[in-house]
Amino acid sequence: MTNESARPLPVPSLESAPYWEAMNQGRLVLQRCAACGSLRHYPRSVCDHCYATESDWVEASGRGRVQSWTVIHHAFHPGFKDALPYVLVIADLEEGGRIQAPLRGAGADALALDLPVRVLFERQPDGSVLPALSLA
Repeated sequence: MTNESARPLPVPSLESAPYWEAMNQGRLVLQRCAACGSLRHYPRSVCDHCYATESDWVEASGRGRVQSWTVIHHAFHPGFKDALPYVLVIADLEEGGRIQAPLRGAGADALALDLPVRVLFERQPDGSVLPALSLA
């Protein structure tokens, strides 16, 4: 990165490339263990349940429920300074797994545990797409 104030972006790995490709198409996909069927998010090379390395991908609804949240007041990277303060939400996905993403369209005062949310797809200046969440 040449501009130290630019926001850092994910660098897809072999395991996460299908996730980021789907995200770029406005779709949320989850990795599924080919051996035991467990879903996992974030993408990784080994199943947490049976330790198998084979996996495939399944389409997710993008719907979930608030598990936790925090208000970010300090930018741990200069690229996020202009967004302060912002709300970061952890949501349990309908299909299983969790996603962490910034909340759009509402503040922390609108949140409650188990409140329904949905995934949004935000195009970044470089053309990549990152997830965000909004109240459903």
